[in-house]
Amino acid sequence: MKILITGASGLVGSALIESLFKLGHTIRPLRRHRNKTWGRLWDTASLDADADQSPFDVVINLAGENVANKRWNARQKELILRSRVDSTWELVDYISQPGRRPKLLICASATGYYGNCGDAIVDERSPSGSGFLAEVCRQWEETAAKAEQAGIRVVFLRFGMVLSPRGGALFKMLPAFKAGLGGVIGSGNQYIGWISINDLADIVGFVMENEGLQGAFNTVSPIPVTNRVFVKTLGEVLGRPTIMPAPAFLVRLLFGEMADEMVLSSCRVVPTRLLEAGYRFKEQDLRQVLASCTHSR
Repeated sequence: MKILITGASGLVGSALIESLFKLGHTIRPLRRHRNKTWGRLWDTASLDADADQSPFDVVINLAGENVANKRWNARQKELILRSRVDSTWELVDYISQPGRRPKLLICASATGYYGNCGDAIVDERSPSGSGFLAEVCRQWEETAAKAEQAGIRVVFLRFGMVLSPRGGALFKMLPAFKAGLGGVIGSGNQYIGWISINDLADIVGFVMENEGLQGAFNTVSPIPVTNRVFVKTLGEVLGRPTIMPAPAFLVRLLFGEMADEMVLSSCRVVPTRLLEAGYRFKEQDLRQVLASCTHSR
């Protein structure tokens, strides 16, 4: 297939390019416009200049400001929102034109869509939650869904924590844990939806191949774990103690609003629709995934 991808240089994008290329697909990254002209975020002129003017079969949209890149303030929150909504709107407008329409648009989203759910189990039938990240996900998905008006199949992949040996949240945790400074955050009872980078890449291929699939899919392992279990397992894999707790008040002091939405929030999310569609997870054992990620670095 001929595939266009935004956010190609990120953790997920680079893994997808590697995986899809091995499967024989043709990959074309879409770069941002160099001049950053208002109203022109993407360098679509480079696509129009390609010798091959046939439509892309699949467009994968991963672009967006890293939500954990900086402490949140009004300006940073606006950047997080607009980097997703505006770029997706422009992309959808481009691919919806006659002669450019792909068969499938896969748009990234996140389990932040559900907000803080406590111990309640949530799946794709659950409503959107409250909070900034939930609002970002809602607007992001609503914008991507406009491609359906042009007859394009649209899939939203709601990612949990992506575990990879090449970066991401786990990469940021490792120095403290290797130094024996890891520990439970807050109560430790908050649930984490996680996914191995290998399963994530396979899920993208699964969605591409199964033309009847559309709408939202929770892209997480079927076995969510609490922060306490995650921390203990990571410590055991590294052979380091995890006796340095981070109380909720300290986390809030350090990270502000981000603490309650990303670190202390609980989302016990399960991938009901993927399982019903017949996808079989290859990496469900957290210990094995963490060992693979940390020992291959």
